[in-house]
Amino acid sequence: MPVRVKKFIGIFIMIVLVIVYAMTAVTVATYRLAESAWYIHMAYFLVTGLLWVLPAMWLIKWMETPPKSKATDAQD
Repeated sequence: MPVRVKKFIGIFIMIVLVIVYAMTAVTVATYRLAESAWYIHMAYFLVTGLLWVLPAMWLIKWMETPPKSKATDAQD
């Protein structure tokens, strides 16, 4: 698959990932942390704010990988 097509698909996946992840994090915080102290909220949002980077890094890495050429496939 060409890199341009991967980037096009990856952008839509990234947008969906960010929206779903943010909605899930806020929903969990609303129902589970409603009575918690401010520092618990701060720690939760710090962790969840950084945690989405892991799947995003994988997705960006996938988007940037060059396609396999048919010449190297024939040699293997």
